[in-house]
Amino acid sequence: MEFQNLLNTTHSMHRKLAMKMISNTGLTPGQPRILNYLYTHDGSSQTEIAAACFIETASLTSVLNGMEAKGLVERRRQNGNRRTYYIYLTDKGKEMCRIIDEAFKEINVKLFSELPPEEVSVFMDVFEKIYEKLAEMLEEL
Repeated sequence: MEFQNLLNTTHSMHRKLAMKMISNTGLTPGQPRILNYLYTHDGSSQTEIAAACFIETASLTSVLNGMEAKGLVERRRQNGNRRTYYIYLTDKGKEMCRIIDEAFKEINVKLFSELPPEEVSVFMDVFEKIYEKLAEMLEEL
């Protein structure tokens, strides 16, 4: 299988598995990534979130509307800035982050359980290099 197909298929399977594991939360596919980003970058602007999560700003607005309706995030203005909203996790959003984190940890444990630690380490090193190269290539565009 070509790298592109292998990567896309693996990503799709991982995402489908994760969504099945958190199906009782009512989250939609784009929401866990945004919640995870906000967990470490609470109070980010929509522009920052869109860039970090590789989502178009218009699409992010729609996802955030749904998250706000569920009580996961809230929009606030800061320092008299009337143009920019900053997004903050609510307590419910933070709890959802904990649930997502537990699901991903369980996936990782099962995923790598039959591989020797050395192979996991080499794989992660190579995969990180691929990530860094892709990021570099995007920067050049």
